[in-house]
Amino acid sequence: MPPIRVPFCRPDYGQRERLAFEDAIAGGRLEGGGPQTQACEELLQTGTGAERVLITPSCTAALEMMALALELGSGHEVIVPAFTFVSTANAFALRGATPVFADIDPLTMNLDVEAARLAITPRTRAIMLVHYAGVGCEMEAFLALCAEHDLVLLEDAAQAVGARWNDKALGSFGAMGALSFHHTKNVTCGEGGALLVNTPDMIKPAEFIRDKGTDRADFLRGHVNKYEWRVLGSSYLLSELAAAVLLGQLQRIKELTSARMRIWREYDQHFGQINSLRTPHIPKAATHNAHIYGIRFANRALRDACDIYMRSKGVMTAPHYVPLHLTPAGKTFGRASGELPHTIDATQTLLRLPLYSTMSDDEMKLVIETLKDFLCENGLGGA
Repeated sequence: MPPIRVPFCRPDYGQRERLAFEDAIAGGRLEGGGPQTQACEELLQTGTGAERVLITPSCTAALEMMALALELGSGHEVIVPAFTFVSTANAFALRGATPVFADIDPLTMNLDVEAARLAITPRTRAIMLVHYAGVGCEMEAFLALCAEHDLVLLEDAAQAVGARWNDKALGSFGAMGALSFHHTKNVTCGEGGALLVNTPDMIKPAEFIRDKGTDRADFLRGHVNKYEWRVLGSSYLLSELAAAVLLGQLQRIKELTSARMRIWREYDQHFGQINSLRTPHIPKAATHNAHIYGIRFANRALRDACDIYMRSKGVMTAPHYVPLHLTPAGKTFGRASGELPHTIDATQTLLRLPLYSTMSDDEMKLVIETLKDFLCENGLGGA
């Protein structure tokens, strides 16, 4: 492989993060639940409008907490898009529930409303949305669908920190939502996540679950004399060191989003009107966060050829998910609702371009020029 000239992603840690990290060490308390954690939760609660925010070690942990809070188990089904990361389905399969994989909208690559409707059975308990690339799902339609069938609406907003739908934060529509602060995300502390609880009667169960199934939060508030095991739970607290880095990132969220948006728009200016490519579709109600700029080719052969070409020039591009319904575990623990043609098409044709807030103009120019060279050499436009 040639030297990497433009990585696929790169975290943007600055002075705020370093100072917060040092404050955590100086404070002498590095276990979770300290002042850095509380500050992060308050910022996120204000920014999202959630009833309660709980910082977690990962978005995966937050999703698992949802399944525990809803007491999902054998005989229950949860509808999820097949085009998503494994954690979206794993959280429910771990409890014995069945993920039912439904197809996506061909434009946004989010769960399709009608595909979700067709996947509903008497065993369905919830619909899990995934806001792909930080672009919101059709929220009003899904809220109506869940109300019609008495289902719980959940949101995997791993990619959607700072993104909104009709000016309401993604992750705050359903009973619960989950955010990710993984290394690859817009706001990161290496590993981290958050559970957004939007239904008041879910707050206490969520607090119990995060504290290993105990009422320790009530004990710390002075509401009980000692804490005890109340429900099934686990250790879902993020360390204060990671929370300190996250706090610095959250304080810079507008700056980080603005920098990413500049690059996203530059890509779209160059590639958005090329007929041989399918580029991001942003619904009018969506305010996205520039998490991903993906291009889609006519077929897999062209996509793979472009990926190889870009990497040969030191530009790290990346396809995305393997459809969950076609994976060994997906076949074992879940089932597909229909043949899911749009999911398969997205998997075979999508290529993501490098995008990070510290990307220099020279790096951005190299990505654009290299991709245009490939398009020209293959008769796809781009001159």
